[in-house]
Amino acid sequence: MNGFAEAAALMPDPFRILWKEDIGSTNDELRALAEKGTAEGLVLIAENQTAGRGRRGAEWFSPAGEGLAFSVLLKPTASKDFWSRLSLATGLAVAEAVEKFVPLAEIKWPNDVLVNGRKIAGILVEAGKDFVIVGIGININSMDFPGELTATSLAIESGQEVERPAVLLEVVKRLSIHADRIDQSFENTMDGVRQRCWLTGKLVRFTCSGVGKTGLVKGLGSGGELLVEIGGKLERIVQADEVRILSE
Repeated sequence: MNGFAEAAALMPDPFRILWKEDIGSTNDELRALAEKGTAEGLVLIAENQTAGRGRRGAEWFSPAGEGLAFSVLLKPTASKDFWSRLSLATGLAVAEAVEKFVPLAEIKWPNDVLVNGRKIAGILVEAGKDFVIVGIGININSMDFPGELTATSLAIESGQEVERPAVLLEVVKRLSIHADRIDQSFENTMDGVRQRCWLTGKLVRFTCSGVGKTGLVKGLGSGGELLVEIGGKLERIVQADEVRILSE
């Protein structure tokens, strides 16, 4: 299992690892398994992911053996109305895990984790009929990125190589906690997210329902929505295209 056996033995129930050398997309592969009735908790890891993608189909940069590309199968007992909260719940799980190795990690609503203003992880949550696939990509030991990417890695930020299985185990441990809090206990998760919200206090530009908007981010609502002051009025943004910073 290429070094992940020890982490597999320490996984909280019901999580377990399926490791594969080469795969197109861990989300797509895990979805196929879920539709065949695979039990909750399967963590599918790809050493080499050839068709990894981020939100809205963006390609995910993940050189073989340098990062973590994996997906987790969840079957929430909470109402589907709350499943969208898993993006922020996962973001917090990843941020807390990253902080075991580097200083404060920040969450860029709704699905990125940053360190020192640079992207270190991305999250893609996709729902099925009775399950949710949580895709996670984390830059671990990469030292170089394509010129158009504003990215970083744990190795760059910590100054040393980091054991990938240790990061995986930390993420799953934290996710097992936060994934169960998306309904009645979500405020506990939101406290951690708000402390790390990178957009708060920033002037941003985004597209919502096909309309471009500019406003000042005031924080996050109780359900994880982005609170943006636009034209003197506070708007609650549940979904939006990529949010871009215009100024600090």
